[in-house]
Amino acid sequence: MGKTVFSRIIDGEIPSVKLHEDDQCIVILDISPVEKGHALIIAKHPYPTFSECPASTLSHMMEIAKKVDEMQRNVLGCDGTNVIINNGKASGQEVPHLHIHVIPRFLNDGQSFKFAKQTYAEGEMNELGGKLSF
Repeated sequence: MGKTVFSRIIDGEIPSVKLHEDDQCIVILDISPVEKGHALIIAKHPYPTFSECPASTLSHMMEIAKKVDEMQRNVLGCDGTNVIINNGKASGQEVPHLHIHVIPRFLNDGQSFKFAKQTYAEGEMNELGGKLSF
């Protein structure tokens, strides 16, 4: 498997607008933003998914996400943010390289982030809860 687009950005092969860089991650503006200011926090190591990333790196990336959120609120005046990790192709992950989206949101911005909700059959929730408990 060749380099991901994110590895190419990290290596300077593809230009980007960099907001932050440290030894574990890079933060760039998304080239196709949901809202202007939409940022991506990208792990420097090409972990394909959240599940394959060490907890210490995830923790660091979430601390950086908090800083991005703060900057978006202060600079853009956004009313909120979506902080999203798509984990695997079925979730909508397009690039198999761990990254966190921080999307600035404004009241009445016309954007939506909604899933169709389901219901459990009688007893199904307790049964599934028992299987998923750890």
